[in-house]
Amino acid sequence: MQKVKLPKQLDPIKNAQKGAKYEGIMLSRDMGRLVEAVTDVADDIDIKAMFDIDAQGLAFFQGSLSTSVKLVCQRCNEIYEQAISTDFCFSPYSSSQNIDDLPDVYEPVEVNDHGEINLVELFEDELMLSLPIVAMHPEEDCKVSANEMTFGKIEPAVEQPNPFAVLKELKQNQE
Repeated sequence: MQKVKLPKQLDPIKNAQKGAKYEGIMLSRDMGRLVEAVTDVADDIDIKAMFDIDAQGLAFFQGSLSTSVKLVCQRCNEIYEQAISTDFCFSPYSSSQNIDDLPDVYEPVEVNDHGEINLVELFEDELMLSLPIVAMHPEEDCKVSANEMTFGKIEPAVEQPNPFAVLKELKQNQE
């Protein structure tokens, strides 16, 4: 199956009414914040999205994103490749609607004045949230060994007398 380039903006409600399904790619160069956050991003971001209407009559869309990025390991400062992927489930709403009525299973996404959403920004946010908080190789792949990960020695704690021992002695003397 040939991968097609997905639209940057679309109307999620119309797509949900049609039961649209998309399987394709977005180009990483369109996602500037993601490109700045990592050392390198694979050219294509694989996307699967399905639009539908649930039993309550709410439009929603769900799917998955996946790509590969290069990050700098915070232990050894070497560049390594990390696959990132995430699943999503959104329901569109307009600023005039109350999002508190939305079921917890859906993440709300606001439509613009034309009833459209910007898929590039939305998917970029999801990929940014999928990045590791601290980028590190798995320990077995890292050039820094477990012995090199410790710095200095911790002296054993000196045992100090219990400050309540005096009270214990007083209680025993009273008995």
